[in-house]
Amino acid sequence: MSGPDSSSQISKVSLAGILVTMGIVFGDIGTSPLYTVKAILEGGKGNYSSLLVFGALSCVFWTLTIQTTVKYILITLRADNKGEGGIFALFALVRKKTTWAAVLTMIGGGALLADGVITPAITVTSSIEGLRLVNPDIPVVPIVLAILFILFFVQQFGTNVVGVAFGPAMVVWFLMLGILGLVQLFSYPEILGALSPVYAVRFLAEYPGGFILLGAVFLCTTGAEALYSDLGHCGRKNIQVAWIFVKLMLIISYFGQGAWIIMNYREGMDVNPFFAIMPGWFLFTGVIIATLASIIASQALISGSFTLLSEAVSLNFWPKIRIINPTFIKGQVYIPFVNWSLLAMCSLVVVFFGSSSDMEAAYGLAITITMIMTTLLLTYYQYQKKTDKRIIGLMLFVFLTVETGFLVANMNKFANGGWFTMLLSSLYFIIMFGWYFGRKIRNRRISFTKIENYYDLIKDLKNDNTIPKTATNLVYLIKANRLDQVESKVIYSIFSRQPKRADRYWLLHVNRVDDPNRFEYSVKHLIPGLLIRIDFHIGFRVDPKTNLFFREVIEDLVASGEITLESSYDSLRKHGIRADFKFVLIERIMNRDIRLTNTENFILTLQNIVKHISIPEERALQLDPANTIVEKVPILIKQKSGRRISPVREN
Repeated sequence: MSGPDSSSQISKVSLAGILVTMGIVFGDIGTSPLYTVKAILEGGKGNYSSLLVFGALSCVFWTLTIQTTVKYILITLRADNKGEGGIFALFALVRKKTTWAAVLTMIGGGALLADGVITPAITVTSSIEGLRLVNPDIPVVPIVLAILFILFFVQQFGTNVVGVAFGPAMVVWFLMLGILGLVQLFSYPEILGALSPVYAVRFLAEYPGGFILLGAVFLCTTGAEALYSDLGHCGRKNIQVAWIFVKLMLIISYFGQGAWIIMNYREGMDVNPFFAIMPGWFLFTGVIIATLASIIASQALISGSFTLLSEAVSLNFWPKIRIINPTFIKGQVYIPFVNWSLLAMCSLVVVFFGSSSDMEAAYGLAITITMIMTTLLLTYYQYQKKTDKRIIGLMLFVFLTVETGFLVANMNKFANGGWFTMLLSSLYFIIMFGWYFGRKIRNRRISFTKIENYYDLIKDLKNDNTIPKTATNLVYLIKANRLDQVESKVIYSIFSRQPKRADRYWLLHVNRVDDPNRFEYSVKHLIPGLLIRIDFHIGFRVDPKTNLFFREVIEDLVASGEITLESSYDSLRKHGIRADFKFVLIERIMNRDIRLTNTENFILTLQNIVKHISIPEERALQLDPANTIVEKVPILIKQKSGRRISPVREN
């Protein structure tokens, strides 16, 4: 059983693929000209000079070159897991999943999710603030809140219809950036001298507070991590080709704004150069296009958050939550919990900070941490691939030097708002840490047994008419990877809990594999006609519709003549009613008398708290609750009691 890869058409370089890439991948980094130069100007208040403009633009150019082009476009995009990208896909790609690799993934994933909260708020607010040039009394906050509500509300219906227009709309946006910037460059072409790295060095060495201003410069590359996360939607080649056009338009826009500043800016002016370079007759149209671009950027980031969380759930980094496929487009998911919590937090950001200038103080710190985690994981992956150690060392040195510099500069934002994204990042990290390692602790105490040792007992149980029949077909969901094994808890449930007699027993194993889109199954008849094992081999990007998949397998087995679905009851079989099925889920309970370390107790307590946001296992696996039994069995651990209790002896 396998599904067609509907994304194969856009994974190749084509005009359609490039257009889709424009709409999905470059929204975040593409809208950074709205606020980056403005943030640099505000950071340099009181110390305005030509070095501020030339030096900052030089830093912007080389940041986009080293960080975005070299690290992400040329190197990181090659670390794809069957075409999928992002920090969770990178973790799945790593062969030896050590504890520290898991922790790095949690830190990076948490910071990326936190960045997803503030990006829609700052992009939409920055664009709507442009209306103040038309009407200074425009109520920015209510308009932004209304746009955000509509944006998040439509997520539940899917975005395939609107998404068709995203690519062409972003092409219009980038052309607008290039044309407006080019007009200013014609007036002051000398600004192109800032392409020289000499100005970047002078800026950091000579300009007062130049190093701290790197926090504002960093805003130009905050969407770079999204390029990697959206790799599976568009394909590496389309992203690389589209980036040539996107980077050119971005550089022209940044340098055009710089040219306007040199020619027109005076100390103390309160102006956003992005809107200032627009002719008066074009201003309103420009604001509308900017608003549309910011909505597209926000949409891409919201969809990215859905994808990120669905991957985290599949890789057991996040509790089971409800995941919906609103359309028939492969890979498009909708997560109600994420959608409405993002809306609430984005609205809180807009109301709390009020303006894009204040949001800039909170923006960038979290995503810097994600980039550092990606660098470390990428290095570990390259090490496992046996890449030349000199290349690995050079890559680690260059990227860590750049990113550590940005991190130190961004730490200056902590008191002014950076604490908000760091708090969110920490919250997401705690949830993932408790869930992932709590599951590890419980799984270490899973005991397995040879299933063949119970073949005769299963046959006898089936034929024992003194025991009431539980179901015609009894389906156990198991975690044993080996075909000859089964968890001891399953044997306990069948024979010791309360004997469960059935005409046929099924062992159903859902194997979540590192290949993101694998969609296959295998069948093994352990006792022909009586005990059958089915293994689903599905990737972490596949929605685990266990009930549907199982039904399809049953249909295949009936069609091949391996089983029949006739009811075992004469009266029902006479009327053509098919056999019944009942699923059994077993939840293992940790007894209070089991001795654990303080660390293990802390992690399990954390997991129990986090569990409150998780949906029941039967809902996560999309089983029919009417035909599912959920049992609780103890985790049995052989341990010495220390001192044995003695009976009372009476004379």
